[in-house]
Amino acid sequence: MKEYLLGLDIGSSSIKAGLVDAASGEALAVAQSPEQELPISAPKSGWAEQHPDTWWEHVKRALDTLFAQGFDRYNVKAIGISYQMHGLVAVDHQGKPLRPAIIWCDSRAASIGETAFHEMGEASALGNLLNSPGNFTAAKLAWVKTHEAELYDQIDKIMLPGDYIAAKLSGDICTTISGLSEGIFWDFRKHTVSSEVLEAFDLREELIPPIISSFGDQVKLSKSAAIETGLPSGIPISYRAGDQPNNAVSLNVFEPGQLAATAGTSGVVYGILDQLNHDTKSRVNLFAHVNHLPDLTRLGVLLCINGCGIQYSWLKNQLLGGRTSYAEMNDLATQVAPGSDGLQVYPFGNGIERVLHNKPFGGQFRNLDFNRHQVNHLIRAAKEGIVFALNYGFEAMREMGVKTEVVRAGSANLFLSPLFAQIFATLTQARVELYDTDGAIGAARASGIGSGHFQSVAEAFDALSIVKTINPEESLYERYSEYYQLWKNQLQE
Repeated sequence: MKEYLLGLDIGSSSIKAGLVDAASGEALAVAQSPEQELPISAPKSGWAEQHPDTWWEHVKRALDTLFAQGFDRYNVKAIGISYQMHGLVAVDHQGKPLRPAIIWCDSRAASIGETAFHEMGEASALGNLLNSPGNFTAAKLAWVKTHEAELYDQIDKIMLPGDYIAAKLSGDICTTISGLSEGIFWDFRKHTVSSEVLEAFDLREELIPPIISSFGDQVKLSKSAAIETGLPSGIPISYRAGDQPNNAVSLNVFEPGQLAATAGTSGVVYGILDQLNHDTKSRVNLFAHVNHLPDLTRLGVLLCINGCGIQYSWLKNQLLGGRTSYAEMNDLATQVAPGSDGLQVYPFGNGIERVLHNKPFGGQFRNLDFNRHQVNHLIRAAKEGIVFALNYGFEAMREMGVKTEVVRAGSANLFLSPLFAQIFATLTQARVELYDTDGAIGAARASGIGSGHFQSVAEAFDALSIVKTINPEESLYERYSEYYQLWKNQLQE
């Protein structure tokens, strides 16, 4: 009888459920719900909200689709959870959400975080938190306290999106050090919740849930959740992490010198450091990686470009009417020479960008010539602009000592485009290794570490294999470097 490990990936676009063999770690199946993207509510400019119970409903639908493929859900032995980072879920004493979740790309709290950063003292904040409070979970909670004071008084606990799904599965509310660090609640020097942040925002410490490890028998599936999901009660939820740490885990990135990348709605490069450090310009962020301990420093250095794949899908749907496939778009882009005949694209149209100091920039096309440029120029320039934006953040990572010779990525989203992957490898001078994995499968394998089904990380990821390797095209490096410098000069004007 086969035993399974289940991974849930709680994204802002969809919910995915993945199944792996508990003995071998072999990926067996993945399902998602809905088929189209989940809606994001924007009641005001710069806002982005989703109701947590919408995630829960699609978790159940994704499970139904997954197990309809012929797998017995009673043979699931552990669950791992990956989730969209930086969100704020506020619940009452019954564990019910008091308002829609304020999700990762919501920018309403940026000015609140910036004010707190200066009040705490930039050197102190960066030294202890390794980040400025920015637009992360703590600042979002402060926004609720300021603008929804009556609701704030009703809050019993705050959670990240993955914490909420774990609570729906178990009835128990808890969080992790990695999660608290992504919300900018964690003091890395004192190894505790930051009193500095709580004081700066005037927040109640009792709102923070109990802290558990990223790996281990965190909580167990409740009887009520077993009825709703059809899964056996009592199985452990044995792993959880934000989507970018989990993407790194999915690619077996745990140690210094290893990097993971993804190019979906947002574009992310995530590397590992083994010493406390920070970016003095706050262009990139540092969070506790899933294997970080007080006596073992493992920090995830996260570069995020919000407007990555979302710009490319906007181009597909708005300019091309949704009738052209991504493969056809790639073919069109190859008809244009590197540099897109001078057309420059700035993919910053999905909220404020951390790498640009939280300043609104917006998506932009520059040097557009109606007599020369055609659709294929726009497509190629969009790919180049996304790579240029990622390389802009890459420079900050290198300044911090992150090694960038090899980047691992899932064979998905923009990395499915041979042209995009080649431009990325050439400009960054990194060998790109593509793997057939995703966040749900990675969370499932990681749950096997937490539950003891695997005795080591190596055993958990033994079934992970390279699909394709893309090496830098040295003959084009100088040309792309020149085009990038022109792009960078206009960015900084």
